[in-house]
Amino acid sequence: MHNTLVFKKYLFEDFDSFYDLVKEDDVMKYITGKGLSYEQAKRKFESILELNQDPDLGYFKVIEADTQKLLGDCKLVNYKKDPSVFEVGYLLRQEHWGKGLGTQICESMLALATALNPNKDVIGIIDPDNTASKRLLSKFGFKSFFVGIEDDIATEKLILKRTAAK
Repeated sequence: MHNTLVFKKYLFEDFDSFYDLVKEDDVMKYITGKGLSYEQAKRKFESILELNQDPDLGYFKVIEADTQKLLGDCKLVNYKKDPSVFEVGYLLRQEHWGKGLGTQICESMLALATALNPNKDVIGIIDPDNTASKRLLSKFGFKSFFVGIEDDIATEKLILKRTAAK
């Protein structure tokens, strides 16, 4: 059963839905270690709205087309430490884990990256313990290039090299 997913950028009025998603410990386990407080979620959401001013890139709600239910979210942004690289990411409510939605989301975000700039490398940043995300990124050709502590968080970075051969 292939769910049809719809991707819509977060808007100001979506904060309650966003907070409902990120306050859950299981959803945020591999991102911040635990759910966000209301204040943390508010700050994060403000930064998302800032990024979403870009007409193409940003954070997107992942919505099931049939039910209009919010399943999670995803992003395709310029990597803050190196804007010459895209960064891809996603999170899903736990009840939607293991259903192939991560694959669909990754396919969609990589298709967007290709449409915007087919030669721009894409990075994925995960918790080294998140084997599902590592498997998913590896399936799309991402290769690990950093494992360690960054910003006080256990971090693994994987990159999909797309630069055209010279």
